[in-house]
Amino acid sequence: MISSGLMICASATAANVTERASLAQVITSCVKPQTAALTFDDGPSLYIYDISRQLIAAGAKGTFFWNGNNYQCIYDPESVNRVKYIYDNGHMVASHTWAHKNLATLTFDQIHDEMWRVEQALQRILGVTPAFMRPPYGSYNDLVREVSFQRGQKMVTWDFDAGDSTGSTAAQSNAAYDALAAKHPSNVLALNHEIHEQTAHVVVPHAIKTLQAAGYKLVTVAECLGQQPYQSVVAPQTGSWTC
Repeated sequence: MISSGLMICASATAANVTERASLAQVITSCVKPQTAALTFDDGPSLYIYDISRQLIAAGAKGTFFWNGNNYQCIYDPESVNRVKYIYDNGHMVASHTWAHKNLATLTFDQIHDEMWRVEQALQRILGVTPAFMRPPYGSYNDLVREVSFQRGQKMVTWDFDAGDSTGSTAAQSNAAYDALAAKHPSNVLALNHEIHEQTAHVVVPHAIKTLQAAGYKLVTVAECLGQQPYQSVVAPQTGSWTC
């Protein structure tokens, strides 16, 4: 005979298992061999055109993780043009949250707000709902993963950091790409920041040349994972919005 105390304990354990939150997958590297995904955070910035042109000229594509209101409002006319330009040229766009806050320090509702506002912007401007997001600073906890799962997004970090956001000079970033190519991992998921002029005009051309010379195919994050970049794609909206 099972005691009532054991039955209560068993029921409580079952309930805890049932109620345990589902957590978003955290992607730290590509999976397809000989692929390299160059990713760019913190835009859309004025250097985006030069970055795109260099990628396209090399037969490559990039992935852009954008904020809604960090350095500039995504609804400003020049920002809207940049967003459309990148998407129309076949690059991948994704979420970097609204205001680049450290998500691991926020509440459940605050995390949702940081995520849905930039999703809404991409839905309005492009008609896409991103399937991937990158937490600012690479900082997250299980609550962030829970919210990301609820929003249908996988989380993307990186396995190579060019160092442009932590004080590296362009020469140091280029040297880091040289060392990476010499090491030659199976694939590369590289972190860069499009807001830096030296990144756009010195590091990006060097990275493209170096990685392609090492035999890598430069693709989007979704392509290097063999997944779809967006949860849905519909017609963009018309109108004007403010941050």
